[in-house]
Amino acid sequence: MSTTAEGEPPVVAAIYTGRGLDEQVLAVAREILGDARLTSVIDDSIIFDINRHGAITPAITRRILRYYANAADAGADVIFNTCSSIGEIVEIGRRTVGVPIVRIDEPMAELAVASFGRIGVLATLPSTLGPTHRLLLEKAATQGREVEVIAEVAHGAYEALARGDAASHDELVAEAVAKLGSGVDGVVLAQASMARMRDRLEAPTNVPVLTSIRLGLEAVRAALATTPPAR
Repeated sequence: MSTTAEGEPPVVAAIYTGRGLDEQVLAVAREILGDARLTSVIDDSIIFDINRHGAITPAITRRILRYYANAADAGADVIFNTCSSIGEIVEIGRRTVGVPIVRIDEPMAELAVASFGRIGVLATLPSTLGPTHRLLLEKAATQGREVEVIAEVAHGAYEALARGDAASHDELVAEAVAKLGSGVDGVVLAQASMARMRDRLEAPTNVPVLTSIRLGLEAVRAALATTPPAR
């Protein structure tokens, strides 16, 4: 892993819209990013606001862009956007913030499109389905491939996780993957919070399941390797 001009490790600023995911990301980052310093911005009101309004409002967009700008001003070499529901704001951020921004689900979408014709998308929040669906179609167009996207929501799973009931969350997610079952060639988990369940979800269906944390952090590593230090 490269270091800054002063010999300090590079800084990655991770933007979160909920709690709990930061620990999973940090565990994988230690392996993939080496000595890079991972800082976190957590605003767990954003995902609730998105679902309350049924869409990303201009006010939410402004908040996320401010987080990007603040991270860049604080010396981040790369910004890691960890929430799929706000993934489309990344494109605006890339045009307005002078620091590379990695969208956590983009590498996963690229791999899914390259690997599967019928792609199942599993989410625990409806707000994640639209951005993930559009991202898959965008990557399919870029690769010149035709794909069919089949969506499934594990209703109640997010709420269970939010109140600390991981067992109920996991059961609802497993049931939703079983519904997709043999009707798809592969499944993408639209939210990174489900990544820890990958092995459990693949075993009973024999359908490949793609998750975003590791692939996203590998993209962060690649961005750090080609980005001059911010400081």
